[in-house]
Amino acid sequence: MKVAFLVATEGIEQVELTEPWKAVADAGHAPELVSTESGRVQAYNHLDKGDTFPVDRAVADTGPGDYDALVLPGGVANPDALRVDEDAVAFAKGFFEQGKPVAAICHAPWTLVEADVLRGRTLTSWPSLRTDITNAGGTWVDEQVKVCTGGPNTLITSRKPDDLKAFCEAFLDALGN
Repeated sequence: MKVAFLVATEGIEQVELTEPWKAVADAGHAPELVSTESGRVQAYNHLDKGDTFPVDRAVADTGPGDYDALVLPGGVANPDALRVDEDAVAFAKGFFEQGKPVAAICHAPWTLVEADVLRGRTLTSWPSLRTDITNAGGTWVDEQVKVCTGGPNTLITSRKPDDLKAFCEAFLDALGN
């Protein structure tokens, strides 16, 4: 399966990109980095600069039809930048419209709030997103990982980097591994 990892140009929490990426690749799937611009993206280890990663495709040059699933890594600045990018929001929303699995960790559900795809869904996130998720029609829970199948697709969410093992396992299950 081909899995898109959607990120902004900077502010990505590095471990929330690299750990799911490794899990997807190790399971025999093809991860691809999609960003708001071509070139390289800057990841962070909390507030400190981490590594840079090459972008495979700019979001304006692709669509959800090119992929089987979507991963949204967190970091505070990353989803905040994505949610004001019309192409990125439309890209994420398309996975819901096409019934494809989406996994979002930490602050990443901000992009889904903007895409207006959380009505009637149950999910988790970094605790500060609780009000945003509730205001967007979702139900927020404080759980290590939440798999919600009560909508057009499977939505996998987790709260923070400490939840990555469960997050990756749940996402791979959604992919049929």
